[in-house]
Amino acid sequence: MELSKHYSAKEIEKKWYDFWEENGYFKPIIDKNKKPFTILIPPPNVTGILHMGHVLNNTLQDVAIRYHRMNQEPTLWIPGTDHAGIATQNMVEKELAKEGKSRHDIGRDELVKRIWQWKEEKGGHIIEQLKQLGASCDWSRQRFTMDEGLSTAVKEVFIHLYNKDLIYKGKYIINWCPRCITALANDEVEHNDEQGKLWHIKYPYEDGSGYLTIATTRPETMLGDVAVAVNPQDERYKDKIGKKLILPLTDRVIPIIADDYVDKEFGSGCVKITPAHDPNDFEVGLRHNLEQLIVMDEEAVMNDHAGKDFVGLDRYTCRKKVLEMLAEQNLLEKTENHAHAVGHCYRCDTVIEPYLSDQWFVRMKPLAKRAIEVVENNEISFYPERWTKVYMHWMTNIRDWCISRQIWWGHRIPAYYCTECGEMIVSSTTPTQCLKCNNTNFKQDEDVLDTWFSSWLWPFSTMGWPKETEDLSYFLPTKLLITAPEIIYLWVARMIMATLEFKDKIPFDTVLLHGIVRDEIGRKMSKSLGNSPDPIDIIEEVGADALRFSMIFNTPKGQDSYYSNAILETGRNFCNKIWNAFRFMIMNIEKIDGLPKKEDLQLDLADKWIISRLHQTIKQSREDYENLRFNDVAQNLMQFIWDDFCSWYLEIAKEKFYSDSDINVQLTTKWVLLEVFQQAMRLLHPIMPFITEEIWQIIKEYYPMNEEAIIIAQYPLFNEAMIDDKITNNMALIMESITAIRNLRKQVNLSPGLEIEITIKCVDNDQVMLFAEYQSYLKKLAKVKQATVAVSIEKPKSSLAAVAQNVQIFLPLTGLIDVQAEKDRLTKQITKLEAELSTIQKKLSNSNFINNAKEEVVAKEKEKELEVSDKLNKTKEIYQGL
Repeated sequence: MELSKHYSAKEIEKKWYDFWEENGYFKPIIDKNKKPFTILIPPPNVTGILHMGHVLNNTLQDVAIRYHRMNQEPTLWIPGTDHAGIATQNMVEKELAKEGKSRHDIGRDELVKRIWQWKEEKGGHIIEQLKQLGASCDWSRQRFTMDEGLSTAVKEVFIHLYNKDLIYKGKYIINWCPRCITALANDEVEHNDEQGKLWHIKYPYEDGSGYLTIATTRPETMLGDVAVAVNPQDERYKDKIGKKLILPLTDRVIPIIADDYVDKEFGSGCVKITPAHDPNDFEVGLRHNLEQLIVMDEEAVMNDHAGKDFVGLDRYTCRKKVLEMLAEQNLLEKTENHAHAVGHCYRCDTVIEPYLSDQWFVRMKPLAKRAIEVVENNEISFYPERWTKVYMHWMTNIRDWCISRQIWWGHRIPAYYCTECGEMIVSSTTPTQCLKCNNTNFKQDEDVLDTWFSSWLWPFSTMGWPKETEDLSYFLPTKLLITAPEIIYLWVARMIMATLEFKDKIPFDTVLLHGIVRDEIGRKMSKSLGNSPDPIDIIEEVGADALRFSMIFNTPKGQDSYYSNAILETGRNFCNKIWNAFRFMIMNIEKIDGLPKKEDLQLDLADKWIISRLHQTIKQSREDYENLRFNDVAQNLMQFIWDDFCSWYLEIAKEKFYSDSDINVQLTTKWVLLEVFQQAMRLLHPIMPFITEEIWQIIKEYYPMNEEAIIIAQYPLFNEAMIDDKITNNMALIMESITAIRNLRKQVNLSPGLEIEITIKCVDNDQVMLFAEYQSYLKKLAKVKQATVAVSIEKPKSSLAAVAQNVQIFLPLTGLIDVQAEKDRLTKQITKLEAELSTIQKKLSNSNFINNAKEEVVAKEKEKELEVSDKLNKTKEIYQGL
């Protein structure tokens, strides 16, 4: 067989992905006698393109799916995309803006039509990219959060919760994005620590007897103040409660009120109360029946209530003018630098504005009760375990969820208003008649639901709910959720609540939360930093297998992943190593006809050792896969394939093919090579699916196997009886001895082809017999012509010594090199190294150097000191040996 000298990922990966899809290997066969293994994909935004976070997340999922599929479990990975309300509408509105139009110019229906058109033409590109990565989802079950079935589920859930009084409408202070012109849930606000200002403003008493000082970070909101609050226990202000203040820059008079909310120790102990523009002030206002005065509009532009001097100004221009006028009127007492957390819109990064408006909410506490219990009872487990505390803290302090959004793309709220009397009816379809006034005309609520309102139904809506489908009864609860910790509140917790409420089941029993993908200096990868490579470019360059392996190999369970071009070399080099080893193996076994029967195998130490190591590796990889330690699997398999198989067993096998004329030995070696390598490919398949399928299919031509493809082949089972510690230990001693002999040769620069004699001092006769039986390994792999092996044996004169475990190995140099010339050379080298070390140590003992040199320069000198010292000691050891 003619195998390419170089592994060509591009050709091989497309060929096998098409083969898997065409043969339906991604689809599970429902078998009521078997427990299924199901994963739900965290649906990427329909606007999304693959980034390194997706690579890590979806590779982890695919590894789990492929492992369980090979264990012959009915395995389902449900894919889909999210309609991503704000992000998708923003995308299409940007295209509109290029035409010089806004959404208001074309109207709601036309905008929604355009978004659907965009979705069909350009949306879902990420799905094709996931296929390039190797994701083995059941694409026949692909869902979209606004497809017909999921839309039905959303309405059903809304109506159910509304009828249970768990959905309500009310005026509340919410997080408002003036750019997206919509409400945001608390979890959609990203807080950044920023350096701002704290302005101290004088509020004069109405009676002219002085003033109170109020500190604020948002002076423009003072125009909406309706009171100033003090703590009722604050002795400084007890006699001021009830007095009136003149609100600066306005003609309004506001009262001083008492409320326990005020912290006596912060600032002056006086707090301005703006119920329409601050969540805490809103609560104070409700307690004191204060007016809710809104002084800016939805785009954060000041309105008529702000006063004639400020109407029409945006919030920051208004702030500047407020401060100028306060200074002119001598009402600005002082300005201080002030570090504080500022909320930003998670979509467009605009600073959010607390804003009073009519919104829809879900009461979360009643839903949270059971969601807390299932985690407390260990029905659902989080890994790493530290996330359990995070989840529990959030759930026990849960707040109502604002679910309405003032955009046009999304699930429109199924609430209808009578055009005559305003009566509201919640219904899955437009009502035909008002029960209050018999009018037949209705207008639907303008708002749409938060994107997460459809996503929290993902575990059961994707399986056909509200219909009772076969998928629902068989695949729910799913088994494993793999996602990022930043959506533990936005998505994970809400899915648990929804699935318990609507299916009386947990959605999954295990949650693996992986870390963030960072660059080599620890920064989160992002387009804005320019440190996030395009994964498709990487796949085009090195292949999906190399990328997948590199990410898994370098990402401990639940930890952050650090990506660099250097780690990509791990996967690329491993692919090349596997391919070259396979190619070399095929070239050699093709020369030998047939395969031996198992009973005719003539297994020697190396054969038994590699089979023992194979079963050890199977056992360990199964344990690691089951415990989601995928990076441990990758590292153990790399060690087994690269070190044990390629570096040792393949080298020994090569000598058998080239030097041993016994056909039975060669047939045994052929069988062992094929058996071990095809099993190794099965072990590696979940992480590197493409190269393993390619190699395994070729091996089938030489080593018959019943399965059609490795993707559905049985994952290897270990046999404890095949794991032999004695064999492992004996082979380890032989290998360490060969390594020691090779190192002795290097010390005196012996030519690689020069055959040598050695002396081996053992501690018992078992070791003597071992070396006697397998002296051929030393001959083939360390060019040992003759080995003298005994328990009681003296060190030969003029010889170098090494130790392998408890065995001493001596290399006599007489006749190999000019001993005196070598001693003279070493003496000069020792003198030179001693002088170099002395210079470094003088520098490091000089306080001027230590105190004035850069840290990295000092560190480099210390590193140099260790390096030279180590070299000197080793050179002295060689000299002593002579």
